[in-house]
Amino acid sequence: MESASASARAAVAKHRVRVLQVEELAEIARELERTESDPEGVALIARKGRTLLVQVQDVSLKASPLLKQEFLAAGGDAAHARGIADHTVQRSNVVLAATLGQYRRAIPKLERQPFHLGEVGRAVEAAIANFSRRSPRIVRGAHRSVVLGDRPKVMGVLNITPDSFSDGGRFLAPADAVAHAERLAAEGAEVIDVGAESTRPGAGEVSVEAEWTRLAPVLSTLHGRLTIPISVDTRHPEVARRAIEAGADWVNDVGGLREAEMRRVVSGSAAAVVVMHMRGDPSTMQSNTAYVDVRDEVYGSLARATEQAISDGIAPEKILIDPGLGFGKSGVQSLELLEHVGEFRSLGYPVVVGASRKSFLGAVTGDRPVDDREEASLAAAVIAGLRGAELVRAHDVRATVRGLAVVHAARTAGVGAAREPPLPPE
Repeated sequence: MESASASARAAVAKHRVRVLQVEELAEIARELERTESDPEGVALIARKGRTLLVQVQDVSLKASPLLKQEFLAAGGDAAHARGIADHTVQRSNVVLAATLGQYRRAIPKLERQPFHLGEVGRAVEAAIANFSRRSPRIVRGAHRSVVLGDRPKVMGVLNITPDSFSDGGRFLAPADAVAHAERLAAEGAEVIDVGAESTRPGAGEVSVEAEWTRLAPVLSTLHGRLTIPISVDTRHPEVARRAIEAGADWVNDVGGLREAEMRRVVSGSAAAVVVMHMRGDPSTMQSNTAYVDVRDEVYGSLARATEQAISDGIAPEKILIDPGLGFGKSGVQSLELLEHVGEFRSLGYPVVVGASRKSFLGAVTGDRPVDDREEASLAAAVIAGLRGAELVRAHDVRATVRGLAVVHAARTAGVGAAREPPLPPE
């Protein structure tokens, strides 16, 4: 739109016209309630006030026009490749644009259409429900549990390595490591993530025995002292197995459960697992950062990894996902994933984000060294919390906990304990 004229600006001021910056259904309902509208009207209009864009991948030439047709009939719309019209392409990604009410009208009608569109409709419905979910859920580890989803929480980082990019060598002594873990818990961390092998770009692999020698005394002590879950950051199945037996609750696998043996270790235990996206391994990951669409490719990879995990016996409620900022991504790609991290909620699992002190944050703040990235790390954590990440991995726990407390307070201000209003049938 063009800039407003003087008379239009005056009219805006006179009538106090403003665009409401609301996204969540509960926020929309709250704004409608301020008009003292009838409660049934609030529920009905709230559904019309939230437009969602939903992408469906790789839709066939014959199915794409039918998908668009049904959404147009419901009052929404859909975009697909221009080549669908003249049959110069055989498949296309489709972006659906509709309100919640329009999705409710269109999706049932897809059941009568061919080309698996009924299945597509059910998938769209499930993705919207996953994305919109804001209710708490318990993630049960092998020994301890945590509630996620009520507010964004912090996973404190404990590196017991000589060469981690941020704090390598500081906590090699078991007594120092235990003291630091207890300090992180006291500062408000809800999970402690213990790693004994550096996964910084270019890092070489550590043997299982060397990794376990570092981990064993720390885990055995923390198991008796901490009441919050302990996560072990490892890509080695044997280390994961020993760690769970020694007191770890979660396995944080930067390899994304690519190894069948790691899937067997997790499925055969009561541990939860963080499935992270990474191309290659730490020694090679930054040599392959070419993506056609980084969000789509990372999402697709995590979708396949989690489905394989479930197929191999890992319970869905034990799974968390992490898009792997900085792991096989450029700085720009990591920032794009951070800005759109809420999209990963569509898979239905809690989303973990780890941006703390990473090089892409140093780059955007004037090539700051690793020990001068606290403000940038806090900003990234706040963005992640606002975008819907349930758990933020951080070195500076106290500052991050306080920053995310402001996020939670701001998101609930004016809404209070308001719940999403029921959406009556058409």
